[in-house]
This record gives sequence, structure tokens and C-alpha cells, in this order.
Amino acid sequence: MLAMEGMVAVVTGGASGIGAAIVERLRDEGATLAVLDRDVSGVPEGFVADVGDDDSVRNAITAIAERHGRIDILVNNAGIGAQGSVEANDDEEWHRVWDVNVVGIARATRAALPYLRQSPSASIVNMASVVATVGLPQRALYGATKGAVVSLTRAMAADHLREGIRVNAVAPGTVDTPWVARLMEATGDPAATREALEERQPHHRLVRPEEVADAVAYLASPRSGSTNGIVLAVDGGLPAVKV
Repeated sequence: MLAMEGMVAVVTGGASGIGAAIVERLRDEGATLAVLDRDVSGVPEGFVADVGDDDSVRNAITAIAERHGRIDILVNNAGIGAQGSVEANDDEEWHRVWDVNVVGIARATRAALPYLRQSPSASIVNMASVVATVGLPQRALYGATKGAVVSLTRAMAADHLREGIRVNAVAPGTVDTPWVARLMEATGDPAATREALEERQPHHRLVRPEEVADAVAYLASPRSGSTNGIVLAVDGGLPAVKV
């Protein structure tokens, strides 16, 4: 029997990039998937929702529970990026990115909690980032939100463990996704930018989306039943290894 056979997993931002890799990985484990995203064209298990809008999130979660009868896993993957030093973004942008990356987790989680509480093996996995633990240039706003995700993960783990809900996070390094590719193209010299990003990683390559998905699958699975409140790094050892 597969580890997630009979379980229902919700993945926010699951229509592309890391989210799509997570969806495929959890499906391989036997889970029934529900994808929350703003655009779910071509995603048969998709539910339209914007984590920046509470009503759309609540409506989507309710629809998932009504269709499948349960929710066992929530992967809070949806997020947006930001570049620049602390002075590079105005207040509106600070609020916009914070609202999606941090408050978006709160919206999806509080909508799903009534159903997670009924699961015999409930798990929440939040998407953090290496920038939560390592200061990287031009990532002030993004790093602030991901640092908040780490703190929020630990607080949620403490709040909900007695309810039978585990909460953990995954912190990837730079992942080879379409979003990162667009950032490299915008520099005017994508080849040189890629080389610099690869050299920054101790294993001299970008992280593959499938590697992040494997980490999420472990934390979401009943196989990690004694794992709670951790942040699992998938970054080639960037904070800890110097080569």
C-alpha cells in the first residue's frame, strides 16, 4: 500500500514550478490531489483560488472537502518573489508580498484546519527558503517573508500538535524553475547569471524541483510521524558547507 493511499492533499500554487512537482510526487505516493492556483487551466484537479483573497481560499477549501470528503495534507507552496535591498520596494510592494507569502499561509491553513483535525494523520508543509537563514544580496523583502514563514511554522507546530496535526517546512536553495529562468533572462546575460548562481551552491548546480518535492513528500507522509516543527533544507548545504 502506498504511503498516502486514501489521503487527500491540497497544494497551493500547485499549477506550475515547484508546486507542480509536488503534485506529481504526492500523486505517486497515492494521494488524491487538489490544486489551488489563480490559473488552473489544464489542471484537472484544479480549484481557482488566490491566497491573497480569503473568500476565494475558503470557497475552494470547502469545495475540496465536499468533493473528497476529507483533507489530510496541506502544502502551503504559493508565493511570490521580490528583489532589491530594503529601500528598493515601496510600502505597497512590502504589503503585497507579505500578504501572499505569510498571510496567505494563514488563510489557507485556517480554512483547512476543521478538516485536518478530523484526519488520522494530518500534516501541513510550508514553503520557506534558504534566504530565511542566509543573508543573500538583494533579497531583503523576500528574505523577511521567508524568515516569517520559519517562525510561523514553529508556532503552528506548537499550537496544533495536540490536535494531531504536524507542521513542518522545506527551505530550498535556488531552484531551477521558470520563475528563476525569467530572472536570469532579465539580467541581460542569463548564461553568466546561471553560472554565478550555480557556483553559489556548494554542489555547483541549481536545486531540481523534484528534490524539493521529495522533501515535501517525506514531511507530509505518515512515515514522518515523529517529525514536527522542523525546517528541512534542500540547498546543497549552503548555510553549513564551504567548499
